[in-house]
Amino acid sequence: MKVNRRQLGAGIGSAAIAALAARSFAAIPTGGTNEVFGYGALVKDKNALLDLPKGFSYQIISRLGNVMRDGNVVPNAADGMGCIDLGEGKVALVRNHELRPSQIREGALREQPKAGFKSYDTHIERGYPLPGGTTTLIYDVKTQTLESEWLSLSGTIRNCSGGITPWGSWLSCEESTNVAGDEGNKDHGYVFEVPIEMGKMADPIPLRAMGRFNHEAVCVDPRTGIVYLTEDKNDSLFYRFIPNVKEQLAHGGKLQALMFEKGDIKDTRNWDRHNISLGDEHAVRWVDLDDVESPNDDLRLRGHAAGGALFARGEGVIWDGDQLYFASTSGGKGKYGQIFRYTPNPLDDAINAASPSGTLSLFLESNDPAFYNYGDNLCVMPNGHLMVCEDQYTAIVNNHLRGVNKEGKTYIFGRSKIQTEFAGACFSPDGQTMFVNLYAPTYTFAITGPWDSVRA
Repeated sequence: MKVNRRQLGAGIGSAAIAALAARSFAAIPTGGTNEVFGYGALVKDKNALLDLPKGFSYQIISRLGNVMRDGNVVPNAADGMGCIDLGEGKVALVRNHELRPSQIREGALREQPKAGFKSYDTHIERGYPLPGGTTTLIYDVKTQTLESEWLSLSGTIRNCSGGITPWGSWLSCEESTNVAGDEGNKDHGYVFEVPIEMGKMADPIPLRAMGRFNHEAVCVDPRTGIVYLTEDKNDSLFYRFIPNVKEQLAHGGKLQALMFEKGDIKDTRNWDRHNISLGDEHAVRWVDLDDVESPNDDLRLRGHAAGGALFARGEGVIWDGDQLYFASTSGGKGKYGQIFRYTPNPLDDAINAASPSGTLSLFLESNDPAFYNYGDNLCVMPNGHLMVCEDQYTAIVNNHLRGVNKEGKTYIFGRSKIQTEFAGACFSPDGQTMFVNLYAPTYTFAITGPWDSVRA
């Protein structure tokens, strides 16, 4: 087997351990290294699924192959997920499934659906709905009971992540730029909105004005309705979408890419050259993009040529108060990952792209996999810290749920015991339950415990 950089990085030699000790890091017996204590050492899971700190426990609320309320089965490849408050202690969890056209057997359907079934696209040869999409779960936080579960979006490709909206829906993103004839009959690479309608499937309408590219995740500024979007490419841009009508994304709008005000930074990846430093705040603005459906999959290339800054695989993004954070999975010299923080100007009307629109800073950059390794989906914890889902793949299982405090220091919260990634971390409105997925085979957990006991 060919050994790559990530497999080499999974093991830490004695010299590296000594260097970590010199920085006063606290070793965690179950693997990995913390800068700060967090919730303490992990306790070995007797079920060999998920190690958590003392006092925390999980409940499996959904898993691959379970029969759902609509008669379909829970699909594989559970990725991004959002938690939406339904009131009276109940929440809706909308969960993406990152399935390719060839993975029909891992999808929700076990037979050809009846006429009228809502599917965006079908397989070009088999005529079967493409297996990507979303499932929706209704969970009672008070009784810790799963009440319902059904297929809520069908016929899409590689629904990787997305984000919840302030008006109570989920935006599901296709991480694909397949065109008609590439196994399906339609173009892909869009965002789809999934409302919460008990037992019903969403109308699979692509939000074309939000661009066609390798979408990853989104978040919405609740004050303005502006949608921020990440792109999972090595040369990705960071986007925002200004809707023509607030909360009505299907009515179109303007898509823009982030650029630095002074134009002195065009590449934030810090791979071969150190262009951006931790903590420094930089004024940024936004450049308008055209031909956003990009039939040649060149939107990021044209955006960069117009001044848009490059990022290393933009993935998870989350709104937090008056700012947002987003992950660049392979940023930094060691390619172990970065987290950026963007703060819009308070009086930014979001229309005038020629004026500075806020500041961007590098919040975290990892040069050691034991500190932080391939962060993907992220969410804000009740204590204000970030919870990051790692998704590195090596010969040794070593994916963690990683806490990041407000100073950008890390601690380990959980560890996967099977060879897969964490995805879709999100919290219930009362902050007492965290929901998270294991990607493949699909598991969805509800985790409870002493969330206020963190020592970071």
